[in-house]
Amino acid sequence: MKKVVNLLVAKKSKGINSALEDSLSKLLEEVMSDPMATLTDKCKVIDRVINVEKIKQKISDEEWGSGLLGESDSND
Repeated sequence: MKKVVNLLVAKKSKGINSALEDSLSKLLEEVMSDPMATLTDKCKVIDRVINVEKIKQKISDEEWGSGLLGESDSND
């Protein structure tokens, strides 16, 4: 029972899985160097990489989104 409680209380590590980042980097290199890859294929991979970068920025910024309801907004 104690093991179960420890597993439930354990914090998840923050950040992006490094294997995911490595895979995306490798995929980006392969697709960009492939002469048979279409523009759509290349754009899809670029979009995935950009989305991962956006998530990394959100994770690293503790105050991300905290200013959405500032004092001037709550008085309306």
